[in-house]
Amino acid sequence: QVQLVESGGGLVQPGGSLRLSCAASGSIISINAMGWYRQAPGKQRVLVAAITGGGSTNYADSVKGRFTISRDNAKNTGHLQMNSLRPEDTAVYYCNAKGVTSYSTGARGSFDYWGKGTQVTVSS
Repeated sequence: QVQLVESGGGLVQPGGSLRLSCAASGSIISINAMGWYRQAPGKQRVLVAAITGGGSTNYADSVKGRFTISRDNAKNTGHLQMNSLRPEDTAVYYCNAKGVTSYSTGARGSFDYWGKGTQVTVSS
């Protein structure tokens, strides 16, 4: 079993910054990819940024140059630094991790888990 817990959301004024964190715990052999998604009211969940185990990154066009995704492989944590925030960035932000887990039998398998989300509100 793998658990993901996000933190760092909150209320910020336009132009401000927030840093989201995602802590993964449980029977983790490796995390191949971590991603941040967001879902605004009445809209679908969309990818914001993703990072592979090797450090390759991918960003939505709407956040390029403003958001930076990073990860600490040793600590199984990921971060999303969000600068120059805009009202349209308001959403619930979810962490996703894909990787390899171990079972009590000793067998290994893949996992794909989501955190419960953290609210980010950008408003004056």
